[in-house]
Amino acid sequence: MSTAPDRRSRKRQATRQAISDAATRLFIERGFDQVTVDDIAEAADVGRMTVFNHFQRKEDMFFDRDAEGRELLLAALAAKPPQVAPLEALRRLAHQLVQEQHPALAFSARSASFVVAVGASEALKARARAIRGELEAALAQALAHSAGRAAPDADAELAASLLLACWSTAYLQAHQRYRISADEAQAQALFLARVEQGHAAVQAALAGTPYV
Repeated sequence: MSTAPDRRSRKRQATRQAISDAATRLFIERGFDQVTVDDIAEAADVGRMTVFNHFQRKEDMFFDRDAEGRELLLAALAAKPPQVAPLEALRRLAHQLVQEQHPALAFSARSASFVVAVGASEALKARARAIRGELEAALAQALAHSAGRAAPDADAELAASLLLACWSTAYLQAHQRYRISADEAQAQALFLARVEQGHAAVQAALAGTPYV
């Protein structure tokens, strides 16, 4: 009974992936601002409206893994053992993702080109800020829930804001190191060192709360 819906779902996902892959290739080749939605539709061999059926805006094709990163953070909080504090669960997640060489924390020529592209486009920088705001709100709510507090919670909001600032700084500095050294291990080590420094500061700021 579920064969047809499953087939439709797989077809829809395959179309979305084809659009995303075509968009990524064009963004890398030409630069984000020089690529139009019509260019992407042609490269993916779909209609313009099909592109918008899968992506609300062109920027969403660039940040097509945004939802995956969000789910990683929220899942780490939801699955943490009761004896592990919320901030500690997220600190461990950073180490786990680096150890597993997860694409979300890859330091490579491809990921470096992604960071450079964001810095070169006002539209992408604006969308990145919006995504971070959305993530901050979701993380604050998840932190409050994990600590048994009702949202909105001022301490959870502070923790989410500080944590994302820490991870963002660590990510950008690690990519700066990679562009200089082309050494993934050095970039990973710097990322984790900055995460450790940041988490120590956040834990100090949140001392006396159920988040540490």
